[in-house]
Amino acid sequence: MTAAADESLPLVDLVDPLHVVASETLWSGRIFEVVRESFDLPGTGEVTRELVRHQRAVAVLVLDDEDRVLLIQQYRHPVGLREWELPAGLLDVAGESALDGARRELHEEADLVAVQWNVLVDFLSSPGFTDEGLRIYLARGVSEVPEAERFSREDEELDMPTRWVPLEEVHDAVLRGDLRNAALVIGVLAAYAGRERAWTPLRPADTPWPTHP
Repeated sequence: MTAAADESLPLVDLVDPLHVVASETLWSGRIFEVVRESFDLPGTGEVTRELVRHQRAVAVLVLDDEDRVLLIQQYRHPVGLREWELPAGLLDVAGESALDGARRELHEEADLVAVQWNVLVDFLSSPGFTDEGLRIYLARGVSEVPEAERFSREDEELDMPTRWVPLEEVHDAVLRGDLRNAALVIGVLAAYAGRERAWTPLRPADTPWPTHP
């Protein structure tokens, strides 16, 4: 038997933080920390969960005049993969807006600037255990950064091959399961659907992005 549907509920995520009874930081690192929290769950009582507090991040789906997507290949040690990804990074500069962070990442990782920006899609990476949120921008009207102004990369970013691939080809690779990076998968599917509707669902680049509760 399926649960009864409630058609009166609005189709929007409801901000409804529950009362936290206790909170303890178990481990803290450079970009995230592990926390144990106990909270009151209606109908159940006190529940305890471990969660990962993580900085928010941005990604950029770049489309050129031929509707090709810029892909960056980067090694990701936790999964042992050289993933194809979108230019992306943490919002770890004090006072920086999400849009400025996206512009910075596009400059640093792809040596590109763009004149047309829109919010493509927002998502929560894995809300069952982390509060990490990510906003993906659509960038168009791109041009290369002059050689003298390019960012000096280090660590995993030293060796990052790039490819310009037609949106349809990337879309098909996602559906085949050949590409699995979350931001890439979500961004490509959103861009493919958005283009089919002449980009009418796009939001302005400066659309507010509220923090989590």
